[in-house]
Amino acid sequence: MDFILDISQIILADVILSGDNALVIGMAASQFEIKLRKKIIFYGLLIAAILRILLASIASYLISIPGILILGGFLLFWVSWVFYKDIKNFTEEDIANNELNNIKSNKKNFKKALITIAIADLSMSLDNIVAITAIARDNTALLIFGLVLSILIMAVFATAIIKLLIKYKWISYIGLIFLVYLSFDMTIDGFLNFYSWSLTL
Repeated sequence: MDFILDISQIILADVILSGDNALVIGMAASQFEIKLRKKIIFYGLLIAAILRILLASIASYLISIPGILILGGFLLFWVSWVFYKDIKNFTEEDIANNELNNIKSNKKNFKKALITIAIADLSMSLDNIVAITAIARDNTALLIFGLVLSILIMAVFATAIIKLLIKYKWISYIGLIFLVYLSFDMTIDGFLNFYSWSLTL
């Protein structure tokens, strides 16, 4: 019964906390033609998987660092700014004309998208990992299940998000607002945690 309860909690945590990562991957990939879009999704998920494994191995250490969420919040503000500039200059014609761009330009934009995804994942994966680690405790099988499930959820969500963003550009701005909200929320939590820690000194 406890195992089933833990599984249910991990599934719920993954669904809730993996959506923001999927949004970032979807927003980054939506501004490229189909061939590059698939590569960005693949490498974006690979980056997310690697970061989650690394963060899971040091989760207990990370959450003990005062103000770690402040850094995550600031990184997410930067990601929001990058996406704002990309969305502002993005049109459907950009996708149609992407094949006409030179290879050097495509590689530059591709690297930029992956860097943005990596920074966003670094700042947003912490809450997911901490939640999964807290639920799984010393159960390695549960931890692995949670990590694999979070990647699968991101893959499904990112693909669906891309289709919506391509068809309805205004949804991109809703996603941007959500990212800004997450940035403020993470930064405020970081300051509150840092303040609580400072009182213990």
